[in-house]
Amino acid sequence: MDCNLMGVGELSHSIGARRIAHSTDCNFRSVSIDSRNVKDGCLFFALKGQNCDGHSFVKDAFEKGACAAVVDSSKLKSFNLEDIAKKAGKDLIVVQDTLKGFQDSAMVYLEKFPELVKIGITGSSGKTTTKEITAAIISCEKNTVINKGNLNSETGLPLSVFEVRKDHKAGIFELGMNRTGEISEIAFVLKPNIAAVTNIGSAHIEYFGSKDKILNEKKCIFNYLKNDDIAIIPADDEYASRLAEGVKAKICYYGEKCFNELEGTRSLGLQGTEITWAGEKIHFALPGKHNLHDAMAAIAIAKEIRVSNSSIKKGLETVKPLFGRLEILKGKITVIRDCYNASPESMAKSIEFCDSVEWEKNKIYVIGDMLELGDSSKAAHAEVGEILVKSCADKIFLFGNETAFTAEKLANSGKSFFHTDNIEQLSNAVESCLQENDLVLLKASRGCALERLTDMLTGGNK
Repeated sequence: MDCNLMGVGELSHSIGARRIAHSTDCNFRSVSIDSRNVKDGCLFFALKGQNCDGHSFVKDAFEKGACAAVVDSSKLKSFNLEDIAKKAGKDLIVVQDTLKGFQDSAMVYLEKFPELVKIGITGSSGKTTTKEITAAIISCEKNTVINKGNLNSETGLPLSVFEVRKDHKAGIFELGMNRTGEISEIAFVLKPNIAAVTNIGSAHIEYFGSKDKILNEKKCIFNYLKNDDIAIIPADDEYASRLAEGVKAKICYYGEKCFNELEGTRSLGLQGTEITWAGEKIHFALPGKHNLHDAMAAIAIAKEIRVSNSSIKKGLETVKPLFGRLEILKGKITVIRDCYNASPESMAKSIEFCDSVEWEKNKIYVIGDMLELGDSSKAAHAEVGEILVKSCADKIFLFGNETAFTAEKLANSGKSFFHTDNIEQLSNAVESCLQENDLVLLKASRGCALERLTDMLTGGNK
């Protein structure tokens, strides 16, 4: 059900913008940065994208029911915006930069909920999984709002913030990045009370050049923590001590050795992990050590807001795999679909997990390119080749241009492998070698879209 979020005049005043009014002070009920999604009572932000400028769609937004638009002062004349607004009888909120105006608006809106516990999660991998596990636990006791999907960017985080309502007690938001300064920018919007880092890895190293620079960027999530706030840091990460340097808030380390309540864990292979917590057995359905690591982060966050042990158990037992993140698809062929994203660290963990699974028939590893590695790509893909040489894979299929460096390491290893950059050739080659009860791993960056093999592998049963 729609509700009023804020008055247009109130927002304009709060962010220091100029309001060109052609209506009484109306309230907006939703926000949008895409005119196709505008509804009655919507506030439209005219952002400039790579391929088009949102100022071109202000008229469309008004026609679809937007009550006002936030626009760039430099675009007023070139897009004839004052005339468009006057004819429509709608308001303009004029700022110097609409992206900053969007972020400032989200920050101002969020300040209307001082009782909301704001939780921010970032890291090179595991952000979304940690967010979902955290939400599963905390929502057992508190009305919770989270980012939808992976809306975690300079625009996705502000969009998500506008989903907060007065009955929410906790907000759990992941923060992503693909440029310098982005984490600080969106942490400024959120100003979390609890900020967690899952790890420091090589994801997006193309944009930053080194893991040290990635560390410095990820650390920015702690910038707006106050003395009574909490920084959640992985105890076993090689950058743990450097993450903690200079943090003004309370520091909480997490990991399997950090909780008195954790009495043990036992791998159940493809069935997940059994966790013994405060005397209770918990079946955590997400397999692999990296998912267990994310569960530890979620538990650490939940404990800091005093969620009960019974809710920790209940929440962990409700978690299901997300698309492309170590999903187990069972049938005549068992498929491990882990192709939402890939970095050198996550690639190694996926192979390690599949190696650890006891399996009577063949293990077939289908490995695609790891993208956004820049100058590190050749060395990273060669390292994957070295891991595969030592792996338990009976057959290896490589897909993409970058895995040519992986193939070089396999060439004289005695391992059976096939390399192509053509998806049809890959599909045919994999299909030709399959036998009933084989185990197939699909692991690659999202851009490879290895999920295209799913129908062939499962016979259409996903």
